[in-house]
Amino acid sequence: MFLLSVLLSIYSATRKGTGNREQGTVRSERVSRFRNVLRIVIGIPSGVTGVERRAVIEAASQAGARDVRLIDEPVAAAIGAGLPVAEPTGNMIVDIGGGTTEVAVLSLQGTVLSESVRVAGDELNDAIILYMKKVHNLVIGEQTAEDIKIKMGSAYPTYADEDNIMEVRGIHLLSGLPRTVTIKAPEVRESMAEPLSIIIDAVKRTLERTPPELAADIIDRGIMLAGGGALLKGIDTLISHETGIITHIAADPLCCVVLGTGRVLENFKQLERVFSGSSRNF
Repeated sequence: MFLLSVLLSIYSATRKGTGNREQGTVRSERVSRFRNVLRIVIGIPSGVTGVERRAVIEAASQAGARDVRLIDEPVAAAIGAGLPVAEPTGNMIVDIGGGTTEVAVLSLQGTVLSESVRVAGDELNDAIILYMKKVHNLVIGEQTAEDIKIKMGSAYPTYADEDNIMEVRGIHLLSGLPRTVTIKAPEVRESMAEPLSIIIDAVKRTLERTPPELAADIIDRGIMLAGGGALLKGIDTLISHETGIITHIAADPLCCVVLGTGRVLENFKQLERVFSGSSRNF
């Protein structure tokens, strides 16, 4: 069983007046208890098991939610990114989160096929930490690696960044004393090459399995990137270079899943088929 820590989009509806009209607001927050919540939608990784789905639904129900719906995070991300998932056309979403990258092809409010790999932003940080230890004999922490990734990291060579340098402070592996070393942008890109190749391979495998009609739509529309990993400089260019398909970054990649669940709630009847689980089924 995994430990689930998710942002929940909650529809808190109150009945006002005599018209029996429900008016609600969508808010995103960490939730430990629900009061008078009529409906809740929870985004979950697409690769979780039926037992795990049931556990999430039961936990939300026991906390007081009356109607619990599950939506796979790639579907929510696609909706949040503005992809027309309800149309009879193919859409590809690549959601690069902290611990998992999820690749999915969507059409007619459903997931045609998907693949999940446990390589994402955290593994990029780990790769930087390992590189600094092996090449520079410098021990750095997770936050330092994150700072390096944000300030110096790139997935594809860009002439503007090749001469960028950064001073990194850590503990020297041999002496045990504090030390500062200078690194260049190409080093950071080199350190992340292996985990990035795993993500690229997942995208390629998904494309290879995509039905021809939907593949043609994806070629026309392009691939959409979401999640915090989409903010890595050059990741769109790398995927486009490796697949030959234009790749876009969502306008707000960090919030795509939350925005998507909110839009589902606002258009519940039109998008009711996107759910992958419901308290009504258990």
